[in-house]
Amino acid sequence: MTTTPLTRVLVANRGEIARRVLRTCHHLGLATVAVYADPDATAAHVREADAAVRLPGDSPADTYLRADLVVAAARAAGADAVHPGYGFLSENAGFARAVQDAGLTWIGPDPEAIEAMASKTRAKKLMADAGVPLLGPLDPGAVTEDGLPVLVKAAAGGGGRGMRVVEALDELPAALKTAAAEALSAFGDGEVFVEPYLPSGRHVEVQILGDRHGTVWALGTRDCSLQRRHQKVIEEAPAPGLPDSLREQLHQAATAAARAIGYTGAGTVEFLVADGRAYFLEMNTRLQVEHPVTEAVHGVDLVALQLAVAEGEALPAEPPPPRGHAVEARLYAEDPAAGWAPQTGTVHRLDVPGADRAHLPGGPAPAPLRLDSGYEAGDTVGVHYDAMLAKVIAWGPTREAAIRRLAAALTRARLHGPATNRELLVRSLEHPGFRTLAGLDTAFYTRHLDTLTRPAGDGRHAAVAAALADAAHTAARSRLGAGAWRNLRSEDPVRRYRADDGTEYEIRYRPGRNGWTLPGEGDPRVVSVTPDAVVLADSGEAGGVERRYEVGRAGGRVHVDGPHGGLSLAPVSRHPGTTARQAPGSLLAPMPGTVVRVADGLAEGSAVTVGQPLVWLEAMKMEHRILAPASGTLTALHAHPGRQVEVGALLAVVQEETA
Repeated sequence: MTTTPLTRVLVANRGEIARRVLRTCHHLGLATVAVYADPDATAAHVREADAAVRLPGDSPADTYLRADLVVAAARAAGADAVHPGYGFLSENAGFARAVQDAGLTWIGPDPEAIEAMASKTRAKKLMADAGVPLLGPLDPGAVTEDGLPVLVKAAAGGGGRGMRVVEALDELPAALKTAAAEALSAFGDGEVFVEPYLPSGRHVEVQILGDRHGTVWALGTRDCSLQRRHQKVIEEAPAPGLPDSLREQLHQAATAAARAIGYTGAGTVEFLVADGRAYFLEMNTRLQVEHPVTEAVHGVDLVALQLAVAEGEALPAEPPPPRGHAVEARLYAEDPAAGWAPQTGTVHRLDVPGADRAHLPGGPAPAPLRLDSGYEAGDTVGVHYDAMLAKVIAWGPTREAAIRRLAAALTRARLHGPATNRELLVRSLEHPGFRTLAGLDTAFYTRHLDTLTRPAGDGRHAAVAAALADAAHTAARSRLGAGAWRNLRSEDPVRRYRADDGTEYEIRYRPGRNGWTLPGEGDPRVVSVTPDAVVLADSGEAGGVERRYEVGRAGGRVHVDGPHGGLSLAPVSRHPGTTARQAPGSLLAPMPGTVVRVADGLAEGSAVTVGQPLVWLEAMKMEHRILAPASGTLTALHAHPGRQVEVGALLAVVQEETA
């Protein structure tokens, strides 16, 4: 078979994965082309590509999901190949075929292989015929109480979109409807199906890679059990704690699946492991978000291998052997304690000390710490796309070493801007259920979310540091000097702050001739103060343990980074002005987004019950339900499908019924 060298690659994606593909292309000497929607006009992937083509519009449906526009962009830019990344059109056989029909090289499996696995219902039938164990789909009309819980799942796409767990039979019709709507919005295909749901299984997958010469690699396993909303949060390779016999069964089933459809390129076969047995879930005919952990363990560059296979090169007979362990954490702009609500705003700082931002995988030495990010300081997280800011990947000779390195890196990260899930990630990595494997399953966050999202214990120390640094900053600006003091003082100065979780801190301090002191009982001793850093010490016989807190200011907030992580604080005025009060029972938009649905028949005067879904908002490609805060009567309704709302917008008012 002859090879077809590539020269210019268009990356049909955005964010972190677009930058990841661009990095390898540039390393291999390939010219690159980016595409972008209007909100991404100044995005990092656009800045880093050799050329860029605008896709006019804001929503995915008008831009990144428009196969015709992407193919036209490739031809206009002189590209000879298209890499789809993950998500969007990456598993769209029609897009792959359109790329090939335009005379371009498709960097992925053949359209026929994508079609065979694109519908999870057809894929399950194919896998059953190939002898791969699976959980069979259910007839929604035949589901009974005894068969619950079940999972409603989109037939196309992935990433947790178009998925709903149903635990009560009367919830099934609504789950089918909302899952179909979400799948249609995300993938352009609203087909859904129902299958049994095993709440305590492990999500284990096998990375496969095939060439056009008949070679299929099984590049080990990954465990992706820690998930929220069926989207993965922490992944690792190899999947820990599996018997050798089960690991071999997974490898054999994955390669059988690949060979059954003549698979070429990179792909992943996903399984649910429960009670010592593995069940086929789906095959993703693309690169996975979590591919870096496989790269670290096997010493390969999966993007480079995708390009080589697309050019017609042959793989060696056997894949590189595994080495050590790797763990990846997905850093999201979201608030886990508020229903995983996505956050928006400007990223003022995104630093992970010691992490390699320009890492090129492959070779004998894995990067101990790697950062794959879609954002840089100054970029804006908007409402149109996924809330993932970055992936942090740690490698170590053992699982414990990799986990320890990743937890420490996240703790030391400097994240100024929208609220993130950083604290949740660190606590998850340190949780004994995760460390010992005793609680490693897909229900991890169902059991532990409340514990993992409690306010940080050293929040007051961070607030003390903010108050002292702000006082020094104010003094410096007024040319009084950071150590200025007055003999006459009617009362100690006070500053107030509010954290993202709603906790408020009131800090009293006392500037004096000999430095700063804190009059509060139990407050730490002040060692040093500058506008940018504060050192505090606990009381102790040897003078106390000293801890340093770095203080920064951006976006009207004070960002404090200390030994136990970071805290973002909003100054609270001592003389707050009057603010408009919302009527009791007001339903406010918890995030900016688009109203996509209002409950059937809902109108002013409707009777509603507490917890009833009233309005559905779409933000960052996910639907979020707005529930009735009490039982009563709907007295106002300001939401309608298609309305764009900002955070805090009034959607409806429920007047609570009186006894």
